[in-house]
Amino acid sequence: MSYITVIGAGSWGTTLAELLAQKEYDVTLWVYERELAEEMDRTRVNSVYLPDVKVSDNLKITSDLEKTLSNARYIVSVIPTQFMRPVLAQAAPHIPEDAVIISASKGIENETLLTCSQIIKQSVDRTVAVLSGPSFAKEVINRMPTAVTLASEDYATCLLLQEVFNTNYFRVYSHHDMIGVELGGALKNVMAIASGISDGLGLGNSARSALITRALAEMTRLGVMMGASENTFSGLSGVGDLVLTCSSNLSRNYTVGFELGRGDKLVDIIAKRKSVAEGVATTKSAHGLAQKYNVEMPIVAEVYKVLYEDKNPSVAVQDLMKRTLKAEFYG
Repeated sequence: MSYITVIGAGSWGTTLAELLAQKEYDVTLWVYERELAEEMDRTRVNSVYLPDVKVSDNLKITSDLEKTLSNARYIVSVIPTQFMRPVLAQAAPHIPEDAVIISASKGIENETLLTCSQIIKQSVDRTVAVLSGPSFAKEVINRMPTAVTLASEDYATCLLLQEVFNTNYFRVYSHHDMIGVELGGALKNVMAIASGISDGLGLGNSARSALITRALAEMTRLGVMMGASENTFSGLSGVGDLVLTCSSNLSRNYTVGFELGRGDKLVDIIAKRKSVAEGVATTKSAHGLAQKYNVEMPIVAEVYKVLYEDKNPSVAVQDLMKRTLKAEFYG
């Protein structure tokens, strides 16, 4: 059986580790906090991120990064994007030469504007794949039907990993467009904040529908400029993940936006949360990419102003609605 290491024990990392352990793979979950690792090993419960679920007895849990990587054939990286580089620097000397790294994080690094797979490739010279798509950890760990995308530039690796992750409740589709799949997974978090703001302001279903549709147009424009396939954004990692994240209070990013729309301040919203809402940091990166590639992304621009320039959300909505009229499809 393959030896698999999952790095990162948030809700999604714990869920993927449990999914693989249930398939009777030899799996180790690396937990950053030593105290939480010891507690999880003893109680089989992630009290911080998934307090209502017990993980399998055969799932190994540790805070020793070197030990857990020493024999790993597959490494699933579920590290929050802005913390990924230092963890990979610590891990790199211990990763076997033939290991395959699967990125399951969704974000874009602020300083470099790189996606997670690009960060991994800079940090560790190994084969890389990307797992993304519309999926909530709480639903997957309870075996609710979910479909996702797994992308790799290496076709054989993609087919192999498709089999590794696929179950009778977690359906995995293969793809080749890594950059498109990653951009869809990252940018939808920014749009989810916008959707939450709209709902927090009480603007209704029509407004949310319009926002999701125009958000997809923005994501696609940027993706194509960065070399992604336009078709990718009509798939699971594009519109699929966008609709899910923009429409549910299970989404951390949506709830951040909702609270902003209700009048709460970002600093107070972040202070009371244990888990990371990737969209807050990704908004800064998306804004930078729009400028770098000279792509018009008005929704991203307004979310950026709300988050980082303390713009009133109601004014941001009005400024979006008062933009110069144009054709729906252009350029």
